[in-house]
Amino acid sequence: MEKLNQSSSDFILLGLFPQNQTGLLFLLPIISIFFVALLGNSTMIHLIRVDPRLHTPMYFLLSQLSLMDLMDVSAIVPKMAFNFLSGQKSISFLGCGMQSFFFLTMAGSEGLLLASMAYDRFVAICHPLHYPIRMSKMMCLKMIIGSWALGSINSLAHTVYALHIPYCHSRSINHFFCDVPAMLPLACMDTWVYEYMVFVSTSLFLLLPFIGITASYGRILFAVFHMRSKEGKKKAFTTCSTHLTVVTFYYAPFVYTYLRPRSLRSPTEDKTLAVFYTILTPMLNPIIYSLRNKEVLGAMTRVFGTISSTKT
Repeated sequence: MEKLNQSSSDFILLGLFPQNQTGLLFLLPIISIFFVALLGNSTMIHLIRVDPRLHTPMYFLLSQLSLMDLMDVSAIVPKMAFNFLSGQKSISFLGCGMQSFFFLTMAGSEGLLLASMAYDRFVAICHPLHYPIRMSKMMCLKMIIGSWALGSINSLAHTVYALHIPYCHSRSINHFFCDVPAMLPLACMDTWVYEYMVFVSTSLFLLLPFIGITASYGRILFAVFHMRSKEGKKKAFTTCSTHLTVVTFYYAPFVYTYLRPRSLRSPTEDKTLAVFYTILTPMLNPIIYSLRNKEVLGAMTRVFGTISSTKT
């Protein structure tokens, strides 16, 4: 059996679609979604940066969500499209490690950030008088730094482990990016301990934040139900439904994939579900937050209206 060495360190990504015209027809919408995600998330970051009315904790957190989505989709789709269009399927050992690191960092950090956003809405709706204290700029900064730091540390640990596994089977990864669980079947050692650590890590970075988000919105819905103002109820429900939509699209396929034993999963199913949290969610997040948010729509009018007036 061939072990990993310098002369055969490349991996093979089998990809998402077959290498034919049918595959090309499926790839083109993915590329379109990629560009929509780039445009949408870049626009959100720009609006929040330049519009003073959006300089609040909720939008600072949202700008970080857009940045994470931007980095996530950029780490995966270009390589997938290049391999398909060029007819090549290889990815270097270092490139695979970098792709895995960025994906895992964004995945863990985004889970924690979504929990922070849920806490922000909980304080704003249930304890509005305490909001300036509980969600001060310093607290918001701590949430952002904490999300990035914990996500990066967790990702580094998983990536370093994956790069040190002795691979001696086929080097073909049955996925469209270097997902560590998809790499484990290629190892020539028993990886059950690491698979258990993946379960623990997923629980800490996805399941616990999800429980926190559920608890926050449970309290929010209880508070909204007792509101007297119809306008207040409508605004609260709009904000909460927006966030819950994002949370559902992100957590559901992730948890369904990573909290199940490998024996109960199939590579095709894993790849299909991965499309949701690596490609579709980064596109949907800015659309959901902009089209259903009057403040963001107002910022777009002010910022891009000003640019149009300046050019004319």
